[in-house]
Amino acid sequence: EILSVSTSLSKVAVVATSVFVSILVSRYQPRIPGTRFKFSPKDIFAFWGVIWIGVSGGVLLGACASLAHHGITGRDRRRLVTDVATDVIAILVAGIAFYLTLGYADPGRRLMIAGELGIPYEIATASCAMALTHFSQRWALDHLFRGGASRGTVGVQIAQLFLVPAAATASSLIATIFLYVVFNHFGIEFGLVFIPTAIAGHLSYKIHVRRLEQKTRLISEASRIHLATVEALATAIDARDQVGMGHVRRTQIYAVGIGSILGLGDDEINAIRTGALLHDIGKLAVPDHILNKPGRLTPAEMEKIKTHALVGASILEKVGFPYPVVPTVKYHHEFWDGRGYPEGLRGSNIPLTARILSIADAYDTLRVARPYRDAVPRDEACNFLRARAGSQFDPKLVDVFLRNLRIFENEIEAQQLGYRDDVEAINVSNLMELGASPNYVEQIKRANREVFTLYSLAREFSSELDLDEILSLFSEKIRDLVPFDTSVVYLLDDSREYARAAYVEGKNKTALTGYLIQVGGGPTGEVLRSIKPSANAEPGLDFGFLPPEFAGEYLAMASIPLIADENLIGAISLYSSQIPHYQDEHLRLLETVSRIAADAICKSLQHAVTENYALTDPMTGLPNARSLQMHFDKEVKRASRNDGSFQLLVLDLDGFKTVNDTHGHQAGDRMLKEIGSVIKNQLREYDFLARYGGDEFIAIVPDTDNTDVLELARRIEDAVRNFSLKIGEHGIAQVGVSIGTACYPIHGEKFDQIVTSADKAMYLTKSFHRKRAEENLRNMQEEVAPEPVIRAAAVTEVPEEIMEFATVKGVSKDGLILEVDETHIVSSSAVN
Repeated sequence: EILSVSTSLSKVAVVATSVFVSILVSRYQPRIPGTRFKFSPKDIFAFWGVIWIGVSGGVLLGACASLAHHGITGRDRRRLVTDVATDVIAILVAGIAFYLTLGYADPGRRLMIAGELGIPYEIATASCAMALTHFSQRWALDHLFRGGASRGTVGVQIAQLFLVPAAATASSLIATIFLYVVFNHFGIEFGLVFIPTAIAGHLSYKIHVRRLEQKTRLISEASRIHLATVEALATAIDARDQVGMGHVRRTQIYAVGIGSILGLGDDEINAIRTGALLHDIGKLAVPDHILNKPGRLTPAEMEKIKTHALVGASILEKVGFPYPVVPTVKYHHEFWDGRGYPEGLRGSNIPLTARILSIADAYDTLRVARPYRDAVPRDEACNFLRARAGSQFDPKLVDVFLRNLRIFENEIEAQQLGYRDDVEAINVSNLMELGASPNYVEQIKRANREVFTLYSLAREFSSELDLDEILSLFSEKIRDLVPFDTSVVYLLDDSREYARAAYVEGKNKTALTGYLIQVGGGPTGEVLRSIKPSANAEPGLDFGFLPPEFAGEYLAMASIPLIADENLIGAISLYSSQIPHYQDEHLRLLETVSRIAADAICKSLQHAVTENYALTDPMTGLPNARSLQMHFDKEVKRASRNDGSFQLLVLDLDGFKTVNDTHGHQAGDRMLKEIGSVIKNQLREYDFLARYGGDEFIAIVPDTDNTDVLELARRIEDAVRNFSLKIGEHGIAQVGVSIGTACYPIHGEKFDQIVTSADKAMYLTKSFHRKRAEENLRNMQEEVAPEPVIRAAAVTEVPEEIMEFATVKGVSKDGLILEVDETHIVSSSAVN
């Protein structure tokens, strides 16, 4: 009886000790050295309990160990009950299988393990049956309770569902057999050794884990700082390219998402994660004016862009990443069909990580606005990938990406990285108005936009001489950097007492064009007087001569003097009805742009003066022969566009040589200048008069028929004949004029043809005038009245017999028009 009680107490002690040790140890899951597999102490204690104590002992130890392993606190209760029930049921069925197999096994034989240590054959056989039953029962229950979901490729799923659990069960079986052999050889008392060992191991492990957690926190924090630094730098690099905030993070989410769905390993996922952040780091080697160019790149510029892949790979090689970041970045612009860069790889020769990054980068780049295009809508971006699948992109990867795009977008929205144009388009000037500071990405984008604006200004101004074009470009570039509702460029006049609004952009353009401001009057006038910038003066003071309600439209103004070669040439003033005041940053930007523009404006003004001298006759102040040719070309283009015509008049002075011979060349020069003014006064404002050479003038008269041009010729002749130039105190000089006309395109389409035709008509008229003068002289001698005035226009060849007949009757031939006794004969039938 005492022996029975002692045996019972011994079993209770064994069970209690086993429960204590199992609870203490089962929470850990050591890894098998050299492998990725782990074995679970809870399964070892459950197997050991079945062998030594029985099915009930195995179930008890298995339940306690399972609770310790899964943890009672901090878990979903339903999940905890499911996991523990799975373990208990599995060990219960496994224990039954053990004793059933043990009953049928052939006893008496032993399997020797080492030296005298061995295990009965029937125990080994039953243990294997127990382990196999436990694995199958556990696998079935796991799928029954949790569905057995597994992501990744078929190979990954097989490993997760079969290989890993089978290896863990096998390792637990081996450890159980080892414990059985040890206890069988040394006795159950050997278990007492496990108590202090387990306690010491547990405490040591706790200390180790605590230290490891501290180091892990430090490493994690360092890693977080490292990744945050990399992301910030990558975002800054993208800001140079005007991509904006969020591009690298969204690209990372897309690429890592594809890699996870494909079941890639940790190294490849890390390569994609880091490569997505740093894929455009090589753009540091690309000039800003190429990155920010709003138009199509030239072939040479495109080649420069292509270098960024190689440069980026070279930079990252110095880092020494433990996973394949360099090939991911280097080849992310390779095409599936081999037409990409930098090495023209094709198909599967392109690293998988680079193919994944290529799709993610292309899609997100399309979805954001760039300097040369607007953002592309979602559907169009998806269609772009579909159209390029099999040529630019791996078709299978495109399919994976598009099928899972909604999942990726949900993650992007959850991280607040969505495509919000209103956020990306925040104007830095508006932020400054509100007293807020723009984020660093916007500041970088703004700085690079400023650099590109200055570059484009310098480039475009260097090739532009037309003042209106320069002022228009000036205002356009300022709008890119500084907000305004009205921009006015004032240029000083020759007196330097007033400045005229030479160019106006924005509101009230019509009212302000040509507006004069006195130097020293109003804010802009004060800027012209002091040659110092001004901001936030009262805008209405600039518009004293305009209605009061006009000045009240504006809330703020800024004005900057325009200085070129240390000389003041004018000022530019910005007026705003939206913002309450301009900031110092606005003035800085305005001054920077104005310095470049002022030089271009000054050059244009100098060119205009030089051009005016080059195109103006210095004696008369009229346009010269070169200017005449240019104006003729303009009129030809206008007439060709409108299917119209114009008249060309050749005017030659009669008696001018007599003035020179009688009164000297100075009087002749004065006569030319005055006669030029007389003729110009008879023309319309938009008619053109030039001194052609000597005493000859040419006028171009658009939109005039034959009757009107003859009337114009009569008025010019009368005005010239009635003009007298005073010479000295009592002398006067008079001249006449002979006029011939020709019509474009009737008498020719080229300048020489028209001038020759009009010249012949002019000489015919001059001949008539000479003949009239001779007749007048004869009539005066014979006291006979003079013949009527005869005029001719656009003549080619006139036979002598018609010349003789013309004194009596008007005729017309080949465009000849004669006026006799106020009668105009136009029809050639009158020749008869």
